[in-house]
Amino acid sequence: MNDASIATLQAAILAAHRARFAGQDGLPAQPTPAIDDGADPIYQAALSACSQLGFIACDAHTLALAWQRQSQRLGAFDASLWPSHAADFGLSAPDPAHAFAPCPQQLGLYAVLPDADWVGRMARAGVPTVQLRFKSDDPCAIHAQVQAAVAAVQGTGARLFINDHWEAALHAGAYGIHIGQEDLDALPAGALQRIRTSGTRLGISTHGYAEMCKAHAVHPSYIALGAVFPTTLKKMATAPQGLARLAAYAQLLRGTPLVAIGGIGAEQFAAVRATGVGSIAVVRALVNAPDPEAAATLLKERFSTYP
Repeated sequence: MNDASIATLQAAILAAHRARFAGQDGLPAQPTPAIDDGADPIYQAALSACSQLGFIACDAHTLALAWQRQSQRLGAFDASLWPSHAADFGLSAPDPAHAFAPCPQQLGLYAVLPDADWVGRMARAGVPTVQLRFKSDDPCAIHAQVQAAVAAVQGTGARLFINDHWEAALHAGAYGIHIGQEDLDALPAGALQRIRTSGTRLGISTHGYAEMCKAHAVHPSYIALGAVFPTTLKKMATAPQGLARLAAYAQLLRGTPLVAIGGIGAEQFAAVRATGVGSIAVVRALVNAPDPEAAATLLKERFSTYP
């Protein structure tokens, strides 16, 4: 296939999907990664098209491979069919022997909170899922906060996840642990197996197709998708994903519990829930609210209004 034919395939992909991705999310075009001369023409066309749609290099590569596999599976190239088949991304069904303990498909309103006092406060306010995101390098302070958070949710029915501090979480008997991509890479040998065999749930943050595939290979209890909208709470290596991408991620990962996170307020709950995710995580919408308990009630109502 010559360069003109590859350009035709690329143009067909852009024509079919520009309005959905580039139009709604407004992410700038990315440089097309270098391509081997012998690469599959559909891969080449999709890599260039996805870069033009604003996908960063690793995600454009992941998508281009999926386009190639999709065309092989179907026996034809279909520019209108955005890849969403698990097999085209190399995703396999979880092996029960290697999967983490399950959690509900819908974790509901998910509050990410700075300390154990906030955890207890929001658990008592009826928030169904809470996360302790306590930032400290002091092992004693970490241990005390994790222990206090576990105690704070007792009798409330809230599910408690501990961010990063996995050993303290295992020691305290927390419901689950949440880790980011960097934390996943930095875990010592045997850590995932220790968490898995303990029956503790595991959630993993992702920021695009490549990280989603990497997280899925671990077979976690849930996958977090973000940041959906701009957020000032932490420096993000990737641009906000936007609703169109979030919907595409949810379609690919259907059957996996999903948590949308990043800059989400009450006014965006309907649009976020419409993408198909089962849970919405919030930070500022609660901790910066004049009346956090009233805000929790409002957000729970907003969540249940859009099943």
